[in-house]
Amino acid sequence: MNEAAKTQGPYDYDLIVIGGGSGGLAASKEAASHGKKVMVLDYVAPTPRGTAWGLGGTCVNVGCIPKKLMHQAALLHQSLDDARTFGWTFDEKVRHEWSTLTEAIQNYIGSLNWGYKVSLRENAITYENANGEFVGPHKIKTTNKKGKEAFHTAETFILATGERPRYLGIAGDKEYCITSDDLFSLPYCPGKTLVVGASYVALECAGFLAGLGLDVTVMVRSILLRGFDQQLANMIGDHMESHGVKFLRQFVPSKIEELEAGTPGKVKVTAQSTVGSETLEGEYNTVLIAIGRDACTKNIGLDKVGVKVNERSGCIPVDDNEQTNVPYIYAIGDILDGKLQLTPVAIQAGRLLAKRLYGGSTAQCDYVNVPTTVFTPLEYGACGLSEEAALEKYGDGNVEVYHSYYWPLEWTVPSRDNNKCYAKIVCNKQDHERVVGFHVLGPNAGEITQGFGAAMKCGMTKEQLDSTIGIHPVCAEIFTTLTVTKQSGANAQVTGC
Repeated sequence: MNEAAKTQGPYDYDLIVIGGGSGGLAASKEAASHGKKVMVLDYVAPTPRGTAWGLGGTCVNVGCIPKKLMHQAALLHQSLDDARTFGWTFDEKVRHEWSTLTEAIQNYIGSLNWGYKVSLRENAITYENANGEFVGPHKIKTTNKKGKEAFHTAETFILATGERPRYLGIAGDKEYCITSDDLFSLPYCPGKTLVVGASYVALECAGFLAGLGLDVTVMVRSILLRGFDQQLANMIGDHMESHGVKFLRQFVPSKIEELEAGTPGKVKVTAQSTVGSETLEGEYNTVLIAIGRDACTKNIGLDKVGVKVNERSGCIPVDDNEQTNVPYIYAIGDILDGKLQLTPVAIQAGRLLAKRLYGGSTAQCDYVNVPTTVFTPLEYGACGLSEEAALEKYGDGNVEVYHSYYWPLEWTVPSRDNNKCYAKIVCNKQDHERVVGFHVLGPNAGEITQGFGAAMKCGMTKEQLDSTIGIHPVCAEIFTTLTVTKQSGANAQVTGC
């Protein structure tokens, strides 16, 4: 009898988690803490450039962690410029070494990869660096990078396979372009770079590359940061443009050609207007594609066990318990249909799912009012609804928007970016002006947003913000003194501290 078709006996594991990213690891360790026998499978298909990485998923290896570190490197460049106005003198010419940065980042990531393996071993979790594919009910086939196959059964499965960057689908894209999967371990400085896309990944990468002193252009098909508050998105674009990032708006690449091989080489990009017949050409050392990501659900045998998948997106519909239409299969993280694609969300969902399965808990992951931050040069923190979404949900007459520009004290001495930072709260007038949208544009926006995110979970109102005494002089205190409404039309700019 074929191994895949053998009759089920007792299950090999209580739980098999397919995907060793943040969510999968959180779920597996929580399950193991309840005495369950757990296996974790994790396999990274190399990019067209051959890039692969270790255990830990996108966030650790090619996402949040290296992104934030490169963002910090770019901020330090700005701090060097500011330092002279605070009395620091240094004569030597400042230059950046790409290889030093990437080596340091990869060393740190390597330590995290090792730590995850140690943690799995300490929790008696079986780990296999192999691809998992369903071959029948409660049964998967694993295939490692050498092609060795094995079969395992489990009572329950959790899918946590994440997403990978989408390519353009044009001539030369996979041959001559890179994605964020390649950027953070790129063995050479990318040089003059074209970033294709307007996602947060695109703008973050464009921002820190420009901050490191590179010539950067962003090619945008339509709008910036789809799904985010568009006023804030456009303010980010304006700020980046004022700091040297060039934007080619309403164009998409139609062909990528190699002009010179090298590290970096040189490529020619032909682009087509999205609103007319105009074409343009440009030469770059590197083309970074950041137009979106696709769920990794196609090659794991979901059709063999009947798991429903959104045919358009590849994402998996689940109920409030992260359960798919197949009772013994659950899904968490970026592959969920219509859920927020954020690392802390996956971690929370995975941990709570395992607690419900094995710990007697009934607590569900709350996908409402989740704070997040876009680490562009001017950071953007948000929680809750965009202004557009609030108006659509509650109606124009039921929404009050309070807003103000502000100037961080640290930026006054260098005399830069006056009234470029911005604070906005969106309130539901029918519910005691409860804050349903929180938005901040400025330094350390993530740190600010995290605290206010907790307050929004508690039902924060405008009156409660007004009664809160601010800490002076910090950026976040602006939210305790908001008086100007958009409806009033009054000037929201500020002078002094």
